[in-house]
Amino acid sequence: MARLSPAERRQRIIDATVELARDQGLAVTTVRDVGRQMGTSGGLIHHYFESMDEVLAAAFEQAARCDLDRAVERIDGAAGPMDKLIAFIDSYGPRDADATIQLWLDAWGEAARRPALQEVSRRLNLEWQSLIRIIIEGGVAGGVFRSADPDAAAWRLLSLLDGLAIQVVAHEPLISRAQVIEWARLAASRELGVELDGPATDPGESVR
Repeated sequence: MARLSPAERRQRIIDATVELARDQGLAVTTVRDVGRQMGTSGGLIHHYFESMDEVLAAAFEQAARCDLDRAVERIDGAAGPMDKLIAFIDSYGPRDADATIQLWLDAWGEAARRPALQEVSRRLNLEWQSLIRIIIEGGVAGGVFRSADPDAAAWRLLSLLDGLAIQVVAHEPLISRAQVIEWARLAASRELGVELDGPATDPGESVR
């Protein structure tokens, strides 16, 4: 078997941490856990990362970045501001987004105690907000949406979607996935002075 390069070994550590974090959560995942998962010692992990906080931050970024990239691809494939916004909202429903949503919940809970994780979650959160803001700004510029403050509107819609998605992950069936889409579309309609209707987009893609 070929010897792994430093980059490949580092990636193996991140992959193992993502797998563990999805199963047991970010907060309780330790160097020992990752070493056991890989069949190696904690010393090897510390050779590539200065702290476990950095390992967790890298693992969280990898998992969350995949969903962000899929969201960008999905939105880029939509025809105009209305379809882009609908595509973004509808992608909060799928079950295959649940694991990443749980990681976001873990990251928010741990952010105050883990600076590296806080930096990554803050940066990615800003990217998500920017994604919605750009859609809104495009709609305003084209006369499709009405908003005096697209930046604030984006934060309100993102916060609503995140809150509803977390409710589904934690409390389904008290709140259904269909209700997440329905209520978020209603909120966006009121926020932007439009009517978001039509069939939901393909729920097979996950966002966050």
